[in-house]
Amino acid sequence: MSDKRTCLYERHIALNAKMVSFGGFEMPIQYTDITDEHVAVRTACGVFDVSHMGEVLVTGPEAERFVQHIFTNDIAGAPVGKIFYGMMLHPNGGTIDDLLVYKEGDERFFLVINAANIDKDYNWIELQAKNFDVVTENQSEYYGQLAVQGPKAEAVVEKVLGLACEELVFYTFKKMEVDGETIIVSRTGYTGEDGFEIYGSHAFTQKNWDKLIESGEAKPCGLGCRDTLRFEVGLPLYGDELTDDLTPIEAGLGMFVKVDKEEFVGKEVVARQKIEGVTRKIVGIELEGRAIPRHGYEVVVNDEVVGEVTTGYNSISTGKSVCMALVKIEFAKLGTPVQVRIHRKLQNGVVIKKRFYDKSYKK
Repeated sequence: MSDKRTCLYERHIALNAKMVSFGGFEMPIQYTDITDEHVAVRTACGVFDVSHMGEVLVTGPEAERFVQHIFTNDIAGAPVGKIFYGMMLHPNGGTIDDLLVYKEGDERFFLVINAANIDKDYNWIELQAKNFDVVTENQSEYYGQLAVQGPKAEAVVEKVLGLACEELVFYTFKKMEVDGETIIVSRTGYTGEDGFEIYGSHAFTQKNWDKLIESGEAKPCGLGCRDTLRFEVGLPLYGDELTDDLTPIEAGLGMFVKVDKEEFVGKEVVARQKIEGVTRKIVGIELEGRAIPRHGYEVVVNDEVVGEVTTGYNSISTGKSVCMALVKIEFAKLGTPVQVRIHRKLQNGVVIKKRFYDKSYKK
């Protein structure tokens, strides 16, 4: 089956973007140069097509209780306009997906899921919903989504798109009426910089993409630098740092798993892991040289394979060769000397924090 295309596909082709298959979609990996696009987001403003992401609406009298049941974070009593990050888990604690939950009302929640997992996630959500007085609706086909990211993002969104967003703080959103339709603007992103994600119809998304590109105020950015940006600030990518057989505790994301709330699918396993510890963990590693560690490369200590790289790059912002890796817990302590096998040679390194670059969010 051929990949799907977002509502901005023709615009990517017009900009001579290099297209790749990602999550079942034909997506731009870069327009000009990954490094240039990365630097634009770190220093000014970039815009990403993230229309491939999935959206699910949950409504009904038991909407909050249902979301609490399927979600690791605790949304109880949250104000309207608040956004939460967390995971949906299998009963064994493995991660079905990581997602954002937007509270639109006491009986209305908007879930944003990963493109590659839309069908898997929605099938599981529907199955769980049978025991609750809720209605679930997969709205992924309707929405387009733009991510405007960088230290100048607020000024660009207000000046070029005319969307007032100054009052939004990190992980909040508001709904707005624009051109006769209701859109969602959230102060969120996946880059470690300030920024906004804007959800609307395909026509709205196309119109506002055009405004941003024609203004010259926002550089078009592809999935290549989206990955280098999120990686530098320690944000996970589903399929690498989170998987069906990897728990959020093993991924080092325990702060988003609230085991003190009444119940959620997978709670028993992750609650036990929080108390007893885990046998493996995602860590950061910095190498001495310039060799680049890639996904799947072995992590070695005293000739023993103790783990493998999940994501690795020569960090554009820091100039260092770094990676995230899943290693045995006895080798996860900060400062532990390790080696990574790159093209049959062992490269010396050390375990460090996963955040290789400091985030710049508006609190």
